[in-house]
Amino acid sequence: MKIKIGLLVVIMALAAIAINAKTDADDPFLVYKADLIKQDLKLYWKNDKGQNIGSIQNLKLWLEGKNQTLDFAMNAGMYKKDHSPQGLYIEKRKMLVPLDTTKAAGNFYLKPNGVFYFTTQKTAVICTTQDFRNNAKIEYATQSGPMLIIDGQIHPEFKKGSANVNIRNGVGILPDGKIVFVMSKKEINFYDFADYFKSLGCRNALYLDGYVSRAFAPSENWIQTDGNFGVLFAVTRSKK
Repeated sequence: MKIKIGLLVVIMALAAIAINAKTDADDPFLVYKADLIKQDLKLYWKNDKGQNIGSIQNLKLWLEGKNQTLDFAMNAGMYKKDHSPQGLYIEKRKMLVPLDTTKAAGNFYLKPNGVFYFTTQKTAVICTTQDFRNNAKIEYATQSGPMLIIDGQIHPEFKKGSANVNIRNGVGILPDGKIVFVMSKKEINFYDFADYFKSLGCRNALYLDGYVSRAFAPSENWIQTDGNFGVLFAVTRSKK
């Protein structure tokens, strides 16, 4: 009898593991929430030698050399052929790339596009490019496009049921002021991607990029370290 009970316990444990694994696999989104007050979030582009960091793996190794542990990373906006940021980029209150207000084709220029930034007072903001105003209080900023959610509304150019599907990643501001990073695990159109941010309560959200999107989030059982990007978001902590 003891053997049968023990076997039953093992079977039930394996079944629970299988259910959890299925749930993780079926979840269409990777979601990571960041708190600027409690966590160290920054944007990274180049290393100390002025070389483009590029991949999440390179960022991880570089940070480890500085006695830092990487808790989260995600590509942060679009980039040019030389892997320089497409549009505005502010790092440590220094504007390294100016705001791009030109008209052109492509996702970045699907107006309104926008800017994600956070201030020296640890306040995160997403606004349209038109509404962005630079000042000495902006610690980090990245421009991208299109906006996903604008004042609580889905971007007017997005079409429900659109066949334009892709892996996508973006960033939003939650009602409590925290930042939410989202990457689709499956191909999705702009409307449905934006609608997910709306379901989270985001009044403003910004598209970051498409099929090249990668994220590193061990706490969410999601580890991707490849890629060759321009700017990267990263949450770090000092090693004990």
